Amino acid sequence: MAKTGFLLKEKMKTFLDALSKDAVVQVPVAEGDVVSFKPYTPDAAICLTRPANTPPKGVIFPQCEQLLSFEYIKDPEDLKKTSITVSDKREYPKAVIFGCRPCDAKGFAIYDRPYLETDTADPYYKEHRDKTTIISMACETPFAGCFCVAVSGGPADTTGSDVLMTDVDKGYYLESLTEKGDVILALPIIETGVSYEGAAQKIQKEAATKVKNPFGADATEKVNEKLFNTDEFWQQVAAKCISCGACTYLCPTCYCFNITDEQTRDKGERLRTWDACMFQHFTLEASGHNPRPLKSRRLRQRVGHKFAYYPEKYNGVIACCGCGRCIRHCPVSVDISEIAGYLKDPKQDPKTWVERNTKA
Repeated sequence: MAKTGFLLKEKMKTFLDALSKDAVVQVPVAEGDVVSFKPYTPDAAICLTRPANTPPKGVIFPQCEQLLSFEYIKDPEDLKKTSITVSDKREYPKAVIFGCRPCDAKGFAIYDRPYLETDTADPYYKEHRDKTTIISMACETPFAGCFCVAVSGGPADTTGSDVLMTDVDKGYYLESLTEKGDVILALPIIETGVSYEGAAQKIQKEAATKVKNPFGADATEKVNEKLFNTDEFWQQVAAKCISCGACTYLCPTCYCFNITDEQTRDKGERLRTWDACMFQHFTLEASGHNPRPLKSRRLRQRVGHKFAYYPEKYNGVIACCGCGRCIRHCPVSVDISEIAGYLKDPKQDPKTWVERNTKA
């Protein structure tokens, strides 16, 4: 049976101070109209009333991370000889992600399969993941663009979280989901939460009924292969895309990266940085050939990875958490849920769709 607890809102600062004693606590901070995750400070303007504009994925999968450093050393006895020393020290501090949404936490579960569930786990991602505790906040209402229920999620989905919080009465009902969560609920400041369980479940169920499902009744339907392989379809849906990459950088489940060596004289470092399949240079080869030169083909790759390729490899799991950020913040309003909705409809006829949507 899962452990539960209750945290009074008036004790929030004391709770975060306690977590900060041995970990870097990342909290959603409001700065004007933007909410983003930043290290906790006592005067931080914490915002739990709406999702952050940016997901906290950088805590575990940094936007730019040093994988190793290297140095070339000339032999003073024979200057024609040079040795190289390499260091891959990883001294990551313990971290806590506090107040993210269930869709954000679910994003890490999407990462776990390619980065951990392999013959050779990614050591950098693994250490960040092992040292991070995730405390997510259940949503009471959907926000613009949300469609989590359509991708096997929900406003109170527990996937990827260590603790799930639900706003009830004068505080937060806490559910422990892992051993890390048990440690959090063992803190002296946490009160018993049994009496709040019913109220929390009611709020969670009501929130789930408010979220849209753009895929219709069967959210598990595979993509319509005929429509998916129709170039005219992708040219039409990609027409207004400007390939800015915002959708990728704001996505909790996108994990494409590039690796570069940066060197100054005899010292350097190898860096891993976020990249995006929507960028024209992403698949550019050294020969100058680009197997994916068209914007429409790049959009098909992005959508296809989430709704076709990843599910095919990982037993039907969709690599999209339905957070809606790519919809809310797209400067030209490209709607991935609308595109996926077309692809999930087995009755869509490619010829009819193209004719209907290309009329003047």
